[in-house]
Amino acid sequence: MKKLTSRIDKERLLLGMAAPVLALVAALVITALVLLATGKDPFAAFSDMVTFGTASDSQVYILNKATTYYLAGIAVAIGFRMNLFNIGVDGQYRLAAFVAALLGGALTAPGWLAIPLIVLCAMAVGALWASIAGILKVTRGVSEVISTIMLNAIATAIIGYLIQPEQLGQLDKAGTLVSTKPLPEGSWFFAFDAGPAGEVWGFVLVAILVGVLYWFVLGRTRFGFDLRAVGQSESAASASGVSVKKMVATSMILSGAVAGLIGMPTLLNDSHHFANDFPLGIGFTGIAIALLGRNHPVGIALGALLWGFLERTTSHLELQGYDKEILGVIQGVIVLCVVIAYEVVRRFGLKRQQQRVGAELAAQAAAARTEKQEVAR
Repeated sequence: MKKLTSRIDKERLLLGMAAPVLALVAALVITALVLLATGKDPFAAFSDMVTFGTASDSQVYILNKATTYYLAGIAVAIGFRMNLFNIGVDGQYRLAAFVAALLGGALTAPGWLAIPLIVLCAMAVGALWASIAGILKVTRGVSEVISTIMLNAIATAIIGYLIQPEQLGQLDKAGTLVSTKPLPEGSWFFAFDAGPAGEVWGFVLVAILVGVLYWFVLGRTRFGFDLRAVGQSESAASASGVSVKKMVATSMILSGAVAGLIGMPTLLNDSHHFANDFPLGIGFTGIAIALLGRNHPVGIALGALLWGFLERTTSHLELQGYDKEILGVIQGVIVLCVVIAYEVVRRFGLKRQQQRVGAELAAQAAAARTEKQEVAR
């Protein structure tokens, strides 16, 4: 036990805990000031949020929302670990969900076969769409930020054209909703019955599996080491024999494959079709969640749960007479506080490390002078 505790860098552990605590305190203080500025009692608002957010039906809602947000965070984090900014996750997951919904509506196979085919189709479409940006970057040097933004727009245009009733879509009986053909009930993903609180989507297990694979591949394999090495220094990685272009393209493809899974909880567990009201903007939410979680699978999970909690509770606050824009304010404040807090702690830790190294070098120099004096005597 003593050997274990001696190996733990207590100062590093404290610094790691200081960043999220500092960010949380700062976010609470700033949010309280914003609420005060609107003439509302921040303590009453926070109390109401905690009470409503911990209710059983809210917990089910938060967990289901966090499933999609977690997959979005992992998809973005894969690019971040390579120093790539895959801002095209939004277009990748929507196009993947659309094509997978078309396939699922056309399949007559049993569920044990149809569901894997739908999921694999979504991953393949997401990977292929992301690979366009990867190929453009490694062959023409096109920034992935620019190319993925353009691909988002193209994906939206493709979906908008193909989902029309005269193309691949269909109108509902009320004539207000355009969607793909519904998936047969046998192709629905299983769910956990939570009683009166609702159902927990079974796709949460897939999200957990994705998180475990992300942790293992990037943290425990040679491929993950090479990927992180390229992200930190392309020249150093290239000098060690790593193909930088190959890693860039592979990273974008993996990010797109995970992005393809983002729409699957909604498609297989909730709507069972792709309609013009399919969730938007989850890819951009994934960017914020990846930043909150510092690209770590556990941190991303906590960020996804927090995002789901805020979405659930702030919508309740709106019903209680609070301004509806408060959700965006809280989310933005939290992201800013996290980024700033981690940077402050990082700089403080770097300064402390430099001081420690300087003290050790000074001690070694003093010991060497003492030794020389003893030899001279």
